[in-house]
Order: sequence, then C-alpha cells, then structure tokens
Amino acid sequence: MAKRKRKSVYSGIGGQAVLEGVMMKNKEEYAVAIRKADGNIDVSMHKLAYNPESLIRKIPFVRGVIAFIDSLSLGMDILTFSATEAEEEEEPTAGDRLLEKIFGSKTDAVVTGFTVVLSLLFAILLFMVLPYFVSELAGRYLKDQTLVLLIEGILRIVVFLIYVAAIALMKDIKRLYMYHGAEHKCINCIESGRTLNLKNVRRSSRFHKRCGTSFMIFIVLIGIVLCFFIKTDSRLLRIAYRLLLIPVIAGISYELLRLAGRNDSFLLAVISAPGLWMQRITTKEPDDDMIEVAIAATEAVFDWEEFQNRHFTSKVVKRKRKEPDGSMVETDEETLEISVKEIEEYLEEKRRNDQGEV
Repeated sequence: MAKRKRKSVYSGIGGQAVLEGVMMKNKEEYAVAIRKADGNIDVSMHKLAYNPESLIRKIPFVRGVIAFIDSLSLGMDILTFSATEAEEEEEPTAGDRLLEKIFGSKTDAVVTGFTVVLSLLFAILLFMVLPYFVSELAGRYLKDQTLVLLIEGILRIVVFLIYVAAIALMKDIKRLYMYHGAEHKCINCIESGRTLNLKNVRRSSRFHKRCGTSFMIFIVLIGIVLCFFIKTDSRLLRIAYRLLLIPVIAGISYELLRLAGRNDSFLLAVISAPGLWMQRITTKEPDDDMIEVAIAATEAVFDWEEFQNRHFTSKVVKRKRKEPDGSMVETDEETLEISVKEIEEYLEEKRRNDQGEV
C-alpha cells in the first residue's frame, strides 16, 4: 500500500542555511546554530532590527517587496556572521582596519548594505538585462514581437537554471545545500506533527513550499508573464518598464508563496511544482551532524511541543456511556482535534516506534 502523506499545519517559522549552520526565525527572534571547528554547536539568539508586525508589513503586495529586501539584508548579515563563527579567530586585514576607521561601529551595517545593493544589481543584470539584450539581437532577424518576448523568457529560465546548477558544483555550496535540506526537514517534521528528534527529522522531506528557491522561481516566471504586456517601440522604455516591474513581481511572488505555504489546493500545488523541482538542486540530504545543528536552532527559537499540543494532540472530555446492563456511566474520552485518518497514521507510527521498527 502506498504511504499516505501526513497533513501539515502551518507553523510560521522559517529558516536559512548558513556556513556550517542553520538560522531559524520565529516572529521577531531568530537563532543561529553553528558547528564550530572543535565539533561543538554554538547557538546564538538575536532580535530583528525591525518589527515584523508593523502595519506596512501587513499590506498585501507591499509586504512582499519589504520582505524581499529584509530577507536579503538579514541573509547577508547572517552569512557574514556564520563565516566568522565557523572559522578560527583571524587577525583583521588592512581593508578591515580601514573600513573600521572610516565607518566605526556602523562598519557591519555599511558592508551588508553595500553587499545587498551589489547582489541586486548583479541579479538584475544577469537575469533581466542579459536575456533582454540577447532577445533584442534575435529581434533583428525576427519580425514577430511575441516570439522575441518568448525567447527572452526562455533565456531567463535557462540563465537561472545554469547559474543555480553551476554554483551547486562548489564544495562550500554543496555543504550549504545540505544544511538547507536539514532546515527544511526540521520544519516539515514539526508541521507534520512528529516529535523533533534525529530519527523523525531524517525521515522528513527536504522539500518545502515556502522555500526561498520557490520564491525565486515565482519571480522568474511572473516576470516572464508580465513582460508579455509591455508593448512599446522604444528600447529605453522597454528597459525602464522591466525595472519598474521588479517591485510588482516581488509583491505578486510573495503573495503566491504565502498562499502556497498555507493551502493544499490542487491549483497551488501545480503552481508550487516548479519551485519544488528546483529544490532538488538547492537542497541535499544532510548528515546527522547537520540535522543536530538544525534541531538546536529550531529548539532555541520555537516551542515545538506547545505547537504540537495545540494542533496535533487530543483533549479529554466527559462523556456518558451505556453499559450492557442498561446503566449510564460517565467516562473520560478523548475528542480528537485532527482527522481520524491522521490519528490512525499517528497510532501506527507510535506502534512502530515502540517496537523499534524503522
């Protein structure tokens, strides 16, 4: 019999793989767990520099643009932090001392901001401007504007796939993708109602619909669709429209990702499929040491036992039962907060665990 997929419950937590570690974020807090050079796990707690519950971050479509910028900034900051923590203490370079002298205590913020801007410019040039100019060259020999736009869209997808596949060949990125898989596995373990331990995390899926990879796929695909509506003879205007559409594309992509993470409808499953396929590249199966790091980050910032008690366990209520002799007896019975099918799966899993079956 085919194994039935366990129903998942949205937890609200998210994460990111970092160098030799995992970051897990819950509301305004996030924890970074790093496997140190001596083999120990170092867990540090942090608070976001912004209020995730602010009004502007709740406005549909606008919140997607802000979330995109926030995630880039936080991601760069955490990657820098993890690189420092994972390695032995090193003497600052001449460049480090110069930046410290110029910017003082704001050095880290300035470097992070510069890196984010540079990353955005690189992404725009590689995934938008380059395909546009290549398609424009093809347009000199093709009279059909729709065909030119189709070529541009195909080139965007091809460039993105080549880029993701190419960096996956790097040794450090391979390990990063393994930690990425560990992060997803922990979240899936919790959201499917399993106890957060090494065995259950290992058996959980490394794919998740709320992944940043899926967000990037949405951005690429939605950008292709919207560009089909740009009809102008001016090359400058075509470039300007594409740049102006970036916030719109990010906003729509975020809303789709948000819906996909909270809904199991067939339509959203189809829309999410390309992102899940891409995660076969951007996530890899982690080893046990990596899973332990991801569990440490998760437990530092999220009370998974309270979450599961709220969403997956049962509660006792008083019920009256008729005995064979006709008398009525009051008993304690459980009313289940999840479906019968899920309870059957839970009991079967408990039986297997008690018997030591894999």
